[in-house]
Amino acid sequence: MIKAQTLQSRLIQDAFFKMAMGVLSSLLMLPLIFILFYIFSHGISAFSWEFFTQLPKPVGEMGGGVSNAIIGSLLLILISALVAIPLGVFIGVYLSESRQGRIPEITRLCIDTLQGIPSIVMGIIAYTWIVMPLGSFSVLSGGIALALMMLPIVTKSTEETLKLIPDSLKEAAFALGAPYHTTILKVILPSGKSGIISGILLGIARVSGETAPLLFTAFGNPFMSVNIFKSANSLPLLIFNYATSPYQDWQRLAWGASLLLVLFVLSLSILAKVVVKK
Repeated sequence: MIKAQTLQSRLIQDAFFKMAMGVLSSLLMLPLIFILFYIFSHGISAFSWEFFTQLPKPVGEMGGGVSNAIIGSLLLILISALVAIPLGVFIGVYLSESRQGRIPEITRLCIDTLQGIPSIVMGIIAYTWIVMPLGSFSVLSGGIALALMMLPIVTKSTEETLKLIPDSLKEAAFALGAPYHTTILKVILPSGKSGIISGILLGIARVSGETAPLLFTAFGNPFMSVNIFKSANSLPLLIFNYATSPYQDWQRLAWGASLLLVLFVLSLSILAKVVVKK
């Protein structure tokens, strides 16, 4: 009798705990749902063929688009990915293979410190390293600033993913006579590609909405520019400048650019989840 009462009490507590967790999880999702709804309701009206293909109109003229900001954002993401992904994967492989020692510990400390540095500081560093020596703002300096922010994410995801791969795979490759570099490139990295790719996607999603570093580097440009040594516009910069302007049409474009950026980041996050599951 006592055991039956105890079992029933535990079942009731378990059901109550599950219900409480469901309610709390739903409450945590409400702010995100409200934000997405608000951005969608304000930004969807700006979407049109003109929005994606035309340049912004001068002050006083209605219409125009954000094509220069879209191209500028893609260039910034491309440069940051070309810098951060190979370097981050290389460092991640090194840290997963060298788990003990002073140099790996110092490297991990540097990566953790780099991950905690505010984004505006990254912009100042890129301004000092690249903008001042070149004498002008540029897409290159903005891409390197974003690469510094992406590097810790790619490195940590690569390291943690490769640590989960059993040593038996490496031992089997060595037993078949494969050299070390072949084992890493053709056995270890392909085995952890889902985790590495998901980390790369999350890193791109992390930096695609940054504004502060670009204020010191890419700076912005009302015209179309594909020269990486010249300044260029981007979606975060356009949102910052247009949302604070007194012109209603510019504010409409800012809402549209906000929705486009949110959809891009959301797509990358969903894609990263799909890659991890596979």
